[in-house]
Amino acid sequence: MIAEDSVLLRAGLIKLLETSGFEVAAAVGEAEGLLAAVREHRPDAAIVDVRMPPGFTDEGVRAALVMRRETPEVAVLLLSQYVEERYAADLLAAGTTGIGYLLKDRVADVSVFLDALRRVAAGGTALDPEVVSQLLLRRHSDPLDRLTPREKEVLALMAEGRSNAGIAAALVVSESAVAKHINNIFAKLDLPHAEGDHRRVLAVLRFLDGET
Repeated sequence: MIAEDSVLLRAGLIKLLETSGFEVAAAVGEAEGLLAAVREHRPDAAIVDVRMPPGFTDEGVRAALVMRRETPEVAVLLLSQYVEERYAADLLAAGTTGIGYLLKDRVADVSVFLDALRRVAAGGTALDPEVVSQLLLRRHSDPLDRLTPREKEVLALMAEGRSNAGIAAALVVSESAVAKHINNIFAKLDLPHAEGDHRRVLAVLRFLDGET
């Protein structure tokens, strides 16, 4: 479902999603409508604007946080015109799966947007590179200080939801080199062994949330 106050953008998102094989259960223009629609339809994912009526401050993200408490199975992809670090950090602190934060400019890149939505709906993460950059600059915790510049680059790309192959391509290195960097990151952030990709998410969230 979609929560976006701009009528034009909301209509554009509906058309884009429907022509791409998604079913849009509901589309609303304010935060209270978002919560009511989620409770009624229980969608797989909700695309939510950060700033919505009536105050156009943080209504959308506050509604998203309520959603995470009430219906944690519903994935959330936040959209924002600007990088708002506090809102991103608040949402990320609420859970480790099915979370995304993109700048609205990314919606213009259809393939990037749809890939991010599919990844979030499947339980993954999708953070805009600019959001990651601002969050990394904002944090000065001990775990970050342990990482080398290359490991920080790998961590940022992990936060974007990239696979080892994607990271290797972006940094022009081998996948084995990427795997080594990731293992170093896990060790330096004191993350225990876990199944699947859970440690990848925890590595990003532990740093962004300032945990040790």
